[in-house]
Amino acid sequence: MITVVETPLAGVQSAHLRGPARQAYDRFLDELAHSGCAALGYRVTGPEPLPRLCVKHLRGTDRVIVAFPDPATAWVLLVGTHEDDPGRNLYDALYELAGVRPRLNERRTKPPCCADGTPPAADADLVDELVARARALAKSRRRP
Repeated sequence: MITVVETPLAGVQSAHLRGPARQAYDRFLDELAHSGCAALGYRVTGPEPLPRLCVKHLRGTDRVIVAFPDPATAWVLLVGTHEDDPGRNLYDALYELAGVRPRLNERRTKPPCCADGTPPAADADLVDELVARARALAKSRRRP
């Protein structure tokens, strides 16, 4: 069994899910707890630390991004939509959270999240840093 934890930002984002989107997210959380990285689709490509993070397509344009500080723990970093609106695109939030931007000419691939059942190594320090940034982003988005 995998321990699944949401960042404060992911908690705020997932609290806004309703109906089928909420059901898809809840099913994903159960699958993640039981299957670990096998519940995810692919790793993000781009500069570090992006390749250490995994993505799952939930429903339609809904996505979730997860990091594994160890094989028994999964942090849900972000939950949102992949859309053209720069202010609402999940990947823009990811790049802000990670403090990096992929190069525009960089070829994007979608390598599998797991390698022989093992998630990509996102060490505890990296996850702690991403969680702290997510906490700060969640606070800044709540302020008027």
